Amino acid sequence: MLKHGISVKSTMLAALGATMVVAQGCPDYTTFSEMPQGNSSAGTLKLPYMRPAPICRTFNSSAVEKVIQDITSRMKDPDIARLFENTFPNTLDTTIKYFNATENLAFIITGDITAQWLRDTANQLAVYRPLLASDNNLATLVKAVINNEARYVAQYPYCGAFQPPPESGLSPTHNDWADGVAVNPPVDPNIVFECKYEIDSLCGFIKLSRGYYEATGDASILNDNWKSAIDQIFRVISEQSQGSFDQNFNFVSYYSWTGGNGALSPAVNNNGNGEPKAYTGLVGTHHRPSDDLSVFAFLTPANAMLSVELTHLADMLDKTGQSKNVSAMARRYSATIEKAIWDTTVVDDIFAYEINGYGGRYVMDDANVPSLLSLPYLGFLEKDHPAYLATRKLLLSRGNPYYSAGKTFGGIGGPHIDAWNPWPMSQISAIFGTDDDDEILQSLYTIANNTNGLGLIHESQNIYSSYSYTRPWFAWANSYFAEMILDLAQRKPHLIFKTNTPYNASNASVPVV
Repeated sequence: MLKHGISVKSTMLAALGATMVVAQGCPDYTTFSEMPQGNSSAGTLKLPYMRPAPICRTFNSSAVEKVIQDITSRMKDPDIARLFENTFPNTLDTTIKYFNATENLAFIITGDITAQWLRDTANQLAVYRPLLASDNNLATLVKAVINNEARYVAQYPYCGAFQPPPESGLSPTHNDWADGVAVNPPVDPNIVFECKYEIDSLCGFIKLSRGYYEATGDASILNDNWKSAIDQIFRVISEQSQGSFDQNFNFVSYYSWTGGNGALSPAVNNNGNGEPKAYTGLVGTHHRPSDDLSVFAFLTPANAMLSVELTHLADMLDKTGQSKNVSAMARRYSATIEKAIWDTTVVDDIFAYEINGYGGRYVMDDANVPSLLSLPYLGFLEKDHPAYLATRKLLLSRGNPYYSAGKTFGGIGGPHIDAWNPWPMSQISAIFGTDDDDEILQSLYTIANNTNGLGLIHESQNIYSSYSYTRPWFAWANSYFAEMILDLAQRKPHLIFKTNTPYNASNASVPVV
């Protein structure tokens, strides 16, 4: 018996989550992903087939399977085809640990860490947006994720990673990195996995929400949970737009995260309140998208993403006839932030990664999106903008302290690992940020040639050893790679296809002409 092309048994597995899958004897995907599996591709790299057996997949979508068939059958290179075949379904195959359509709740993990990050989830699911209008079950899953996250954000807007919802019956996971951390306002560890404040996490929630609405036209996501979450997001924006000190030089503190006391993560400066910042019109953050400490509070690419997403939020509210006051506030903040980025972060056409409002600038980039390299992907500016071109040239050179290159691999990394382990994610962002065919192919094959023969996209890759990498199972990176391939299928089909016919996943197997 089929429902939307998906077996009832598969739907039950998706709803029941990991407990039933493990009981069926399926291997842990962290272990599974560390060794080549399945048949090898017909390409020179002979990349293995890394999808779990159908019975072990945590969610099944006939629309996803159709896109895989359409894309891989058109591709010139069997190795690139195999990478897409492995990466495109990876989030659905491996990370849906709870889904109950009746409860309108779903819990999705990042991969080898059993927690739901707002940022990761938005990026993991972005690749499926073109299919939401045609796959009801997939759309229902994303809707359930949004509702679950709305509950999290409404209660803990300064936190970015969460435990399973209590309705799931799944046990919370202990986070060693949070041991000894003092968070103010306090959090419940049975709900919150980690409470590092990263403004891009809130951007991710907005991105996921508006992407769902744009794809489906379904305004039912704008329920009381969601409206409460949006209210809390604006509270955070207001609080973190302010300077650090009042007129008597008292630290104005709305949130603090101390670390220390045995915590593995380093403490935030100034008793957990962060580096001092002066008012600029930007919104401050304590941690970066990498979960690492910010050097200066105003993170340029995170603010760029916030400006873009607030405009999208206002558009969605206007189209659905929701609060005009909230819509107007979103547009006002978006305009203020955009102006502040151009006024305070750009010198000689070079964006600073972080500033503090006192004249301090940190010129670098980090691979995690939002990044400076990903500004076109975020929708903040065009790929040919002079400031982006100048900044991009610097970032992909020794002028960026977190750029490095070896004989086989190079790119941008970050302090999350070290300076000698750039991330494939940076090469994906580089592809989104150029129309130069040679640059695109160079980045694409830099990625493809550096999976350690495993056919999945890892977190980082050592420039001195092709066998040394981090995180074999990193769903965000896999989804981001697949999203890039779908972009090339429309924008640059001649680079990856046997013919020059563009492909639009929204139209299933119907080519765009």
